[in-house]
Amino acid sequence: MTRKPLLALAPVAALALGSAVPAQRPDPLAPLFAADQGDTRAAILVEDGRVIAKHYAPGYSDANRFISWSTAKTMTAMLVGELVADGKLTLDAPAPIAEWRKPGDPRAQITLRHLLNMTSGLQHTEVGEPVEKSDTNQVLFVSGTRQMAARAIGVPLEAAPGEKFEYSSLTTIILAEIVARTLTPSRDPRARAAAYRDFAFERLYRPAGATGAFLEFDGAGTQIGGSLIHLHLNDFAALGQVLLDGRGVGGAQVVAPEWLAFMKTPSPKKAIYGGQTWLNHFPDEAVGQPPIASMNGHLGQYVVTFRARGRDGREHGYVLVRLGNSREDRLHAVEVAVGKVVKGVTG
Repeated sequence: MTRKPLLALAPVAALALGSAVPAQRPDPLAPLFAADQGDTRAAILVEDGRVIAKHYAPGYSDANRFISWSTAKTMTAMLVGELVADGKLTLDAPAPIAEWRKPGDPRAQITLRHLLNMTSGLQHTEVGEPVEKSDTNQVLFVSGTRQMAARAIGVPLEAAPGEKFEYSSLTTIILAEIVARTLTPSRDPRARAAAYRDFAFERLYRPAGATGAFLEFDGAGTQIGGSLIHLHLNDFAALGQVLLDGRGVGGAQVVAPEWLAFMKTPSPKKAIYGGQTWLNHFPDEAVGQPPIASMNGHLGQYVVTFRARGRDGREHGYVLVRLGNSREDRLHAVEVAVGKVVKGVTG
């Protein structure tokens, strides 16, 4: 049976994204709730900071938090950028991982840029055969849950740093560990988690207006920054606004323009990936129009940002969020539907 989406047009003042207005045109989010999109759970479309459409599937509402999966990677990169802005980390210096600093260890050549661009060369396997044996699944859900960063850090190189692109959630866990080690020398899991959480809310979530974020940590107090953050739909939209223009509540600058530019600069080894951010990832038949920067996550979590001329002929900034539970073999159809929404608002 085809689900009929619920239309939610309540004000979202906490986001400082403006208030939604009654729809005066065809529903722009309809493609995401079509018959072949039965696993879409929530979606929102923001134009110039104003919600123009917001839907939930039956059983979901503003009360729900949704799992980030890999959209968390982009959030982790934003936090790294804050420490770079503070002068505590350097993009092209060797990554501050003591375990790699032993004489003769080739991993000492891995820079923060390599990690952010997914070109570290570390022997990580995101999806293996069988899938339950992949590094990511083993570390996140089986044998590595107490010390995820130690497992991620402890592997050897399989390529020279900067030589090849390999997408890896464990790489982002290393970035989250770097944030924690930069914030506190403590090895106490509770102290580490508290320091990370306080910093994340002070520098990102609160100024963005994403105050409903709930962060998960492993047994060592490392934030699982590659995949496990839980947020309300409005929180995803608020963070999308930060990815779009670096600004949060009341137009306050949250992420520095130069760091945002880095995040949106293609990796030398992967044109559709920047600094923990996807670039023009969607298939040509799905979009084919404006440049897109997006946070993408497992099972079809998408926070899509772009600037384009709207139907009125003026340029606007857009944030589109689609959250759901889509199998891998259905994601192409989801991405085509995302593209239809993009085309629908841009003419």
